[in-house]
Amino acid sequence: MIETLVCEQRAFFASGKTRNLEFRREALIKLRDSLQKWEKPLCDALRIDLHKSYEEAFMTEIGLVHGEISDALKHLGRWARRRKVRTPLTGMPSSSYIIREPLGCTLIMSPWNYPVQLLLSPLVGAISAGCTAILKPSPYVPDVSDVLRQMIEDCFPEEYVAVVQGNRDVNRALLAQRYDLVFFTGSPALGRIVMESQAKYLTPLVLELGGKSPCIVDKDADLRIAARRIVWGKCLNSGQTCIAPDYLFLHEDIKDAFVEAFKQELSGLYPGGTENSEHYVHIVSDKAFARLSSYLKDGEVIAGGHSNPETRWFEPTLLDNVSPDAPVMQEEIFGPIFPILTFSERSEVVDFVTSREKPLAFYYFGNKADAWNILARTTSGGACINDVIMHIANSNMPFGGVGNSGMGSYHSERSFLAFSHERAVLCTPTWIDLKFRYMPYGMFKLVKKMLAG
Repeated sequence: MIETLVCEQRAFFASGKTRNLEFRREALIKLRDSLQKWEKPLCDALRIDLHKSYEEAFMTEIGLVHGEISDALKHLGRWARRRKVRTPLTGMPSSSYIIREPLGCTLIMSPWNYPVQLLLSPLVGAISAGCTAILKPSPYVPDVSDVLRQMIEDCFPEEYVAVVQGNRDVNRALLAQRYDLVFFTGSPALGRIVMESQAKYLTPLVLELGGKSPCIVDKDADLRIAARRIVWGKCLNSGQTCIAPDYLFLHEDIKDAFVEAFKQELSGLYPGGTENSEHYVHIVSDKAFARLSSYLKDGEVIAGGHSNPETRWFEPTLLDNVSPDAPVMQEEIFGPIFPILTFSERSEVVDFVTSREKPLAFYYFGNKADAWNILARTTSGGACINDVIMHIANSNMPFGGVGNSGMGSYHSERSFLAFSHERAVLCTPTWIDLKFRYMPYGMFKLVKKMLAG
């Protein structure tokens, strides 16, 4: 079945229909209209699978996809047009061009934490570029995945865009096929499996992974603002966000004050607590809940720590006296637990962060000049100064990882480029044929001077 589907999509791409700009525009409009039509079923499903409120579902999922579609419809003509570029003197009288052409048949694999946004935002890039797409949603959010299947089937023929559902066996069957691009969002461990599966085909990849994103609070930070934004960022989707602040690195002078500010701001955001809040997401599965619970023994709980396995509610938790070698400091937490480390000099932060895998995000609260200094000595997929998460909301900036946290980037025009090949074309006239390039290389001294600058 999967092999047949790939063949059908290859045949549809080969027909040339997806290369037509008007076809792409109409497909984007269909996707936009379908997203509006299926908004309530999607939000209802997100509530069932993740206990996600309508407001959070729209802000972090559906609204972002609408923004990507709007951007693509507005700029598609400019993104896709042929570009003339400068030709050096040695290439005269030729003209040089870049044409952006679709890669072809693509596979988009999305995770469960933002199942709508992380499946459909890459799809906008695929449609804009002129590709076909096989979509693989996560089985861990079955209601959302089924609504997405119905929505896509209602919108597109499967030889153009199709949804394939299933577990690891289906993943293996999908990854056994050859594609022109695989776009994968998930953990670094699964990213390695995807990369290995496509290595034999030399398939280009976009890997949006994760990692332990540090959150540094320096001694001159505005603690009230820092605490409020950090609480919000950690509680968003209950910490089940690839760019969630993963662990706190607090200057020792402000540690106690920050902990108190954290507690106060948490109470401000959830005055009735998080357990019965309409706006607090629950943990996705029993397995994930058990993993988070196991981390509580890696330190001293100084705030939170309560949970309910029946509803998979897990309270935002501060964990003190944590060893850098503890399990909670090895893998991305992906939940509302905050291990606390302290520092006295910024060089300690730099040494610690650079000694580990490159994170997807880096957050610093404090003086802006100090922030730029510490950013210059570290690396990450993206970063915020005196904020968290919000860099993902600006489509004018790339979103992607580096090293263990991913490869490639997307959003807006970069989504278009992720699914495109920039083809170089040289157009040379025949009315003149300069002899210096031919053997025996006459005028070599002049050519050498031109090439060497």
